[in-house]
Amino acid sequence: MRLSVIVPAYNEEKNLAVNIGKFNGYLSQQDYDYEIIIVNDGSADGTEKIAKTLVAGNENVKLIDNKKNRGKGAAVRQGLLSARGEYRLFIDADNATSIDHTDKIWAFFNDGYDIIIGSRNSRDAEGAYQALPQPAWKRFLGTCGNRVIQSLAIKDIYDTQCGFKAFTKKTVEKIIPKTTINRWVFDVEILAIAQSAGYKIAAIPVRWINSPNSRVGVKGYFSSFLEIIKIKRNLITGKYNSRH
Repeated sequence: MRLSVIVPAYNEEKNLAVNIGKFNGYLSQQDYDYEIIIVNDGSADGTEKIAKTLVAGNENVKLIDNKKNRGKGAAVRQGLLSARGEYRLFIDADNATSIDHTDKIWAFFNDGYDIIIGSRNSRDAEGAYQALPQPAWKRFLGTCGNRVIQSLAIKDIYDTQCGFKAFTKKTVEKIIPKTTINRWVFDVEILAIAQSAGYKIAAIPVRWINSPNSRVGVKGYFSSFLEIIKIKRNLITGKYNSRH
């Protein structure tokens, strides 16, 4: 199988059916085989029921149904490791970065890159922009957060949090089992491990539309700071090198 698309889902009953339809509609037009893996992260709404209906109606759609909420990072990790594709992409269920951006990843994989990230920042990739931007307070905290990330964990990546990242199968198998973060900063941990190990990372520009239902609040930004400190400590102590 060429491509696995992992869709973490927590209380996504308003988005899931429509956007899985969009993902499947796009992928069904491509000249490669694929699977879509929904990872229900202990949703408290109708997400589970909708996901089961989607699976019953399409053999290309799979479901990992977790009864307990563990966090987006844990859901993505589970999906990536259970996937079968030679290439594995995770994408947000709200379709903030549309699935057709997948067109841009293949040239980089063909050139030997290990990880392709979507970026909303033109410093990473010319042409990136937010068609519908986040509120001003989120942009401010995001800018401050990236400065912390740049100083402690990752160099020269200005948008670590865009929910569109693709990997080779080998990269997933080598990096993802080493990860420890279960919530919002799992992206930073993945990229920090990859950079420290010398993996090739490319950024593609995305046209991003902010979801009004985003669940990252002020508290989430500050808890993320503590997780970044944990990542830095793991890098210093060589913990990621010792994990298999």
